[in-house]
Amino acid sequence: MSAEPDGPEDRLRRFATIWSRALYPVTATSLTRPEFERQLLPLARQLRQALAERAFRAADGEDVGAALVATHCTEPEALSRTLDVVDAYLVLYCGEVAPEVMDAEPGRAGGIGWREELRARCSRIQHAVAAGFARALRERTLAEQEAISRAALDARGTVAEALHASEARFRAVFHGAAIGIGIADLQGTVLEVNDALVRMFGGLEHQLRGRNVAEWTHPDDSPHLWKLYEELVRGDREHYRVEKAFYRPDGTVLWTNLTVSLLRDADGVPQYQLALMEDTTERRLLNLRLRYEATHDALTGLPNRTLFFERLEKALSAGEGARFGLCYLDLDGFKTVNDSLGHAAGDRLLVEVADRLQSCATAPGEMVARLGGDEFVALTTGPDTEREVDELAGRIMHALATPIRVEGRELTVRGSIGIVEGPAAERGAAEVLRSADITMYRAKHAGGNRYELADPEADARAITRHGLTTALPVALERGEFFIEYQPLVHLGDGSVRGAEALVRWLHPQHGVISPDRFIPLAEHTGLIVPLGRWVLEESVRQARTWEAVSGADQAAGPLRVNVNLSPCQLTHPGLVSDTVEILERAGLAPGALCLEVTESALIGADDDLLKPLRRLAEMGVDIALDDFGTGYSNLANLRRLPVSILKLDRAFTQGMQHFPADPVDLKIVEGIVALAHSLDLAVTVEGVETGAQADQLRELGCDTAQGWYYARPGPPDRLHELALADAR
Repeated sequence: MSAEPDGPEDRLRRFATIWSRALYPVTATSLTRPEFERQLLPLARQLRQALAERAFRAADGEDVGAALVATHCTEPEALSRTLDVVDAYLVLYCGEVAPEVMDAEPGRAGGIGWREELRARCSRIQHAVAAGFARALRERTLAEQEAISRAALDARGTVAEALHASEARFRAVFHGAAIGIGIADLQGTVLEVNDALVRMFGGLEHQLRGRNVAEWTHPDDSPHLWKLYEELVRGDREHYRVEKAFYRPDGTVLWTNLTVSLLRDADGVPQYQLALMEDTTERRLLNLRLRYEATHDALTGLPNRTLFFERLEKALSAGEGARFGLCYLDLDGFKTVNDSLGHAAGDRLLVEVADRLQSCATAPGEMVARLGGDEFVALTTGPDTEREVDELAGRIMHALATPIRVEGRELTVRGSIGIVEGPAAERGAAEVLRSADITMYRAKHAGGNRYELADPEADARAITRHGLTTALPVALERGEFFIEYQPLVHLGDGSVRGAEALVRWLHPQHGVISPDRFIPLAEHTGLIVPLGRWVLEESVRQARTWEAVSGADQAAGPLRVNVNLSPCQLTHPGLVSDTVEILERAGLAPGALCLEVTESALIGADDDLLKPLRRLAEMGVDIALDDFGTGYSNLANLRRLPVSILKLDRAFTQGMQHFPADPVDLKIVEGIVALAHSLDLAVTVEGVETGAQADQLRELGCDTAQGWYYARPGPPDRLHELALADAR
């Protein structure tokens, strides 16, 4: 077996050789096959360029189709062979430029790779080549039509001496034309047909000559077609051009581009009708095949996203009184199947799921499509879609309940469905699909294997959440975040010992947004690390400002600032170095900083996670265990955690807001305080809202507290004023 060509140019020449060998037998040319191959080489290079362009240009493929006609490759079989060669060999021999294509169109739906993207582009190139071939062939046909019409007019209008020569020219064009030609009288009786027309209808001339054109009806004929014919034979119209189907004698269908012209005598009186037919059957079948491939999923055979949107937009524009229902399905845990059994098994699972879904949508107005990956949609239309879409979702869930056997294993298939139903004219297709997608994820987050109905309020919240997520990076750059400080008060003497830094977001449209809304979004997107660093920088700078203003007046020492750390920040490799750099740049002692870490973030923490906290604690930075009591950690773990402060969750102190306090809460808090003090840990209590609470906590031995009883979070200047008042 010979070796494959090495360089791109060698591979291109190999492609041109294969192409020339396919076309040469069906091409009327005086060139040798090597000469013909050299003619095709620039066209092959143009196809390779079309495959490699960052932005697909249909004109490149169309130019190749037109060039084929110019090289006398005009037989329908020439186009069919060209498309087969492009389909089978273009990506194989000219696909080395694939990464450039992928740079232009990242993140396609379904996550298909660059090879699948090339195959999709190759299909579009085939469509463009066919379109260019058809256009060029039509232009050539029109030129022949004009020549024939001129010859017919010349034959009619020349003087008697030139009649014989004109007749000879007309006959030469008539019989030698590549398109079908027929002449009939004004009553529709066929008088003459050429060889090309006889071949189109099966090769029997006697079945055409003498037949009346009115007999050539077809169910696909529009009433407008025969109206044009009547106008022409009356003399009210000179010609018309339509697409028309004919039945051949063997019952098969012949599709043509039909042009009918009126022939008049020297006095302008109508005498004959001239019909020119171009056989478009192969081209039509090709277009239907390309249309099918462009609108159907290659794996499952279901309609794809393109066809689904066409149907959905049609359903949404059905007019007043029309309704629609849509089920958006995503398989639960499908990634696990791909990861454990491989993509081939995953594909077989998808095919089986598609078959089951197809069996669920059998009523008129129902369809199922695959959007990509493991996402499917089912659409129903009609006057009672509120009931029908609910039944459709139930049928889908029931169809998925039976396990699917793949590679000898029975796989349980679960799915989450989002349902959108309503009047047709109220929303666009994109809005409907977005609502269904949001609803589907709501069903998935609720545990999956269920369906949920769309809720406009839930949609609005999800859209707002998405808007906040995308606005977060810009908000940090624009300085839309600010920090409020809530005082930390010593329960023994009531003095202000510091404050907890609480970040806020001043959104241009939504106003001030609390941390519980945007911190989870920042953690999800990874922005929590730069945001947390900014909060630490601002808080340390503020603590240094308090220290500079207070001077030696603060008998209890400098005001300490508490900064929260998220779990993402704990695992960030730059936590220690960033903290050291920020403290040194601000000139603040480590003892004036306390980093708060939630108890849940340290549950099951290993030594690698605790190592950065230990290094910071050794430097003198206080580490506080926030929300203590809300997790399920073993109290014995406190001995190995590098913490110096326990922050008791407010859930334990709510029962102390009124007198007498809940005795159970008192015992719990008393035990926690005793345990903490035995481990040399200070205790801070959150959520103190009444004087009764403060008194009870003081008696129980708690060290510091914070809450609305003392002050709400506010600007940094107010904290300094409180501290000065305590000092006096």
